[in-house]
Amino acid sequence: MTRSGRLSTRKVALEVLVRIERDGAFANLVLGPILDRSRLSQEDRAFVTMLVYGTTRMKRACDAVVDRFIAKEPDIETRQVLRLGAYQIVFADVPDHAAVDETVAVAPVRSRGFVNAVLRRVAATPMQWPSDTVKMSYPDWIVERLASEMEHGDLNATLEAMNRPAPVTKRVDGYVQDSASQDVVRSVGARQWETIVDVCAGPGGKATGLAASGAHVIAIDISPVRAGLVMANSISTRHPLAVLVADARRIPLLDGCADRVLVDAPCSGLGVLRRRADARWRIQESDIADLASIQASILEESARLVRPGGVLVYSVCTLTAEESIDHAVPPGFDVVAHEGDGDLPALGEHWEPFGHGARVLPHRVDSDGMVVLRYRRST
Repeated sequence: MTRSGRLSTRKVALEVLVRIERDGAFANLVLGPILDRSRLSQEDRAFVTMLVYGTTRMKRACDAVVDRFIAKEPDIETRQVLRLGAYQIVFADVPDHAAVDETVAVAPVRSRGFVNAVLRRVAATPMQWPSDTVKMSYPDWIVERLASEMEHGDLNATLEAMNRPAPVTKRVDGYVQDSASQDVVRSVGARQWETIVDVCAGPGGKATGLAASGAHVIAIDISPVRAGLVMANSISTRHPLAVLVADARRIPLLDGCADRVLVDAPCSGLGVLRRRADARWRIQESDIADLASIQASILEESARLVRPGGVLVYSVCTLTAEESIDHAVPPGFDVVAHEGDGDLPALGEHWEPFGHGARVLPHRVDSDGMVVLRYRRST
């Protein structure tokens, strides 16, 4: 990589970081278009992605490293430059001289001397972390909440796993989908010719996975944009399905119309923080109770769609009991153990019992963290 190439990558990374901080842009939405305009090589695009996601994910730790040497809060652009430099020095294994020199070169002219001085001190001064929470760069409430949900050893392993980039996993049809999400699809036990309703289906990964079985899938999402993504993914994977734009709390389908229903409910996403670099800074603890209320409404509405003897599967990409096992078992349904029964397969050894459901933690098999609850309608 040439020197000019390195300068270009850091300029692009800084532009994205400023958009995230100043405008509240989502990292995954703003990064792609800016990279496309940059005309960088694939190698440089990967480097920018690493810088943006890493700096955003580790911003609390980067601030702690930098704040030892500043007395007054800098402007947004300068703050992002400092974070970018600190991330490279402390977490990205970039040589100190390159991290400092190349980052200073893209700093605003007005603050280059300041940035140079601070980053050189960061590079020369070992960090004494005030706590593991700061070192791992999580809000206090997330660590405290997860500490109440799992054993200490699992907690640290989970937090560390969610600070690493997610691996790319593909289905046999080429669709990129995390292995835990693929497990959720398998857990539904879809069969050819069955009618399956996928609630909250966008962007369509699970819906197309279900359709691959030969089942008749009706994919529902409240967002026309996300519903469009479901259709696009249906076409690209060649797994036909029907798409319906509707509120999952008021589904315009008849009672007992489905053999199986999958509710992949909106949630806090605390099991997929490795994929969503900025999510840990957006979600608030108070949001969990609000989400749990929405989930309960969706679960109740979805349950009526299941025919007698049919299956209801509820999944969330979070790790909290409040958003999963604390929900009441729908009336008229029996719990299906995580080992499976009859036409429902076992989830796998990496899924462990969690209340009346099952949970996979991110460090078990380097997957997203999720909870699955399965029910069979008895009446």
